[in-house]
Amino acid sequence: MGSFLFFLCIFNIMCIAAPLSLHAANAPEPCNAPLPACPDYTKTSSWAAKAERIESPVDVFYVYPTIYADASPKNMDIANETLRARAEHLLVAQAGVYSQAANLFAPFYRQASFATLDPTINTFLDPSFRIGADDVSRAFEFYLANLNHDRPFILAGHSQGTLALLDLMRRRFWDPALQQRLVAAYLIGYSITDEDLRTYPWLKAAQKADDTGVIITFNTQAPGATGSPVLSPGALCINPLNWKTDDTPADAKLNTGAVFYHDVTDEIEREVPHYTGAQIDTQTGALVTTPPDVLPVGSFPPGVLHKYDYAFWYRNLQNNVAVRIKAYLTNH
Repeated sequence: MGSFLFFLCIFNIMCIAAPLSLHAANAPEPCNAPLPACPDYTKTSSWAAKAERIESPVDVFYVYPTIYADASPKNMDIANETLRARAEHLLVAQAGVYSQAANLFAPFYRQASFATLDPTINTFLDPSFRIGADDVSRAFEFYLANLNHDRPFILAGHSQGTLALLDLMRRRFWDPALQQRLVAAYLIGYSITDEDLRTYPWLKAAQKADDTGVIITFNTQAPGATGSPVLSPGALCINPLNWKTDDTPADAKLNTGAVFYHDVTDEIEREVPHYTGAQIDTQTGALVTTPPDVLPVGSFPPGVLHKYDYAFWYRNLQNNVAVRIKAYLTNH
């Protein structure tokens, strides 16, 4: 985790650079990068999850956060069994928020390692990031053409997964047909900013619990925490307890359940209703909370609770997914 902070700091600095042109190519680059080998999304082995039975009228396309830290190769090898297991664990610890109500699809992708990005260029153009982001884009195009069958869908991610999905939405979601089929995009654990909305007008931030076609975004931290590498100036935030975007406090009574999974297994270590409340700091865009426990934050600055963006609000997010799906199906 030591280099994770460096990795995310690079993102925080570089993502405020000039964004990609609205006229940039929409398609991902051809898969011609050096080893590790390109995923072949026609093969089931290139998917962490590919719903075999379609039990919902809505899908979720989920992209896992950073799980790879080695210096070489610069990008994750999706054939690595240890890394595959880490990604599959997150299908429960994070994507379980969505999979009770939606058919789950989640590609393996060659995400950038923690410390390989070039700090001298825009992160969205960095070769290491582009390899993983273009994998996600190619997986999404395969999913649309072969697996989705015109169903509405949710986009969902965390941290680097959110960045890859933001890149996808910047490049691809100018298309009104995709906008119409988007139930919502849960882009959690990195900053979606006012500048993003101005530059890419098809990106729209959630304003309440049941609007659709919108982005749900927040970054969790304790009162007084500073130096978050995932919280950029102009960051947007919605409170997952009261679904407001102002600084109205949400009491812990509104928290229907924090869910803490074991770091490796798929077992719930504890579930705590009414675990903690939350309030948006409208100056910084942070989702501020005071958890009742002292919890490790890894290499993040004290009080930056990035690791718990899903855990603290797990049941509220799960309930909200069902609410937005119902609203979408009612209106469409």
